[in-house]
Amino acid sequence: MSETAKFALPLVQPAQAQKHVTVNEALVRLDGMTQLTLASATEGTPPVAAEDGDSYAVPLGAVNAWEGHAGEVAVWSNGGWVFVTPAIGWRAWIADAGEAALFDGVSWIAGGLAVSANRAVSAFQVLEFDHVLAAGASSSTTVEIPQYAMVFAVTGRIKTALTGTLTSWDFGVSGSTNRYGSGLGLAQGSWISGMGGQPTTYWSDTPLELTANGGDFAGGEVRLAIHYYSATPPVV
Repeated sequence: MSETAKFALPLVQPAQAQKHVTVNEALVRLDGMTQLTLASATEGTPPVAAEDGDSYAVPLGAVNAWEGHAGEVAVWSNGGWVFVTPAIGWRAWIADAGEAALFDGVSWIAGGLAVSANRAVSAFQVLEFDHVLAAGASSSTTVEIPQYAMVFAVTGRIKTALTGTLTSWDFGVSGSTNRYGSGLGLAQGSWISGMGGQPTTYWSDTPLELTANGGDFAGGEVRLAIHYYSATPPVV
C-alpha cells in the first residue's frame, strides 16, 4: 500500500530517498482535510492560483484538472491537485456559502444534521437576506420561506432606519402578520427575535410580510434570517 485508506496520504516506502518530500506532502494533504474547510462546493473550474492546503468540493460538470472527479475533494498540494473521496457523514465548512454542510455520499448538504444509508437527510438551515422596503402600508419579501420548511424562528436587524408616517411595525406572513413580531421599533440597529410559539411548517413557498402601524413605510432596509428544519426522502 502506497497511500493511507482514508485521506490518501502518501506513505514512505522502504529505502526511499528524500523521505522528507513524501512526509511534507502528506502533512499538506492532512492540513487541507482536517477540520475541513472547502473554499467552494459549486465552483467547477479550478482556480488559476491556489495555495498548499486549499480544498474544494468538485461538483458535477467540473472541467480542466477537475474533470472526472465529481464528488471528490480536490486539495492543492506541491503544485498540483490531489483528490480524496469523502465518506458519507463527513462534515465541512463551505467558505463561499458561509455554511456548514454534511456529505450524503453524493453531494454536500447545507445544514445537514443526519443522513441515512440511502441519503435521507435531516437539515437545519439559516436563510439570510436583505430586504429593502418601498413606500406603502406593507412590504412583502422577494425571498421566501422554502416549501416544506419547518420554521422555528425568523430573526432580523434593521440596517437602515425605517422611515415614513408609521409608529411601529408588525412582522409575519399573510394571514398572520404578527407571527414573528409586533410593535417593532424603527431605529437602525434594532433587532427582531421572532421566536415562534411552536414550529410552523409551510407547505408552499411563502413571503414574509412587514406591516406598518399608524401610517405607511417610506423606506428603510432590514436584514432577515429564517431558521428552519428540512427533511429529504431516501433515494431508490
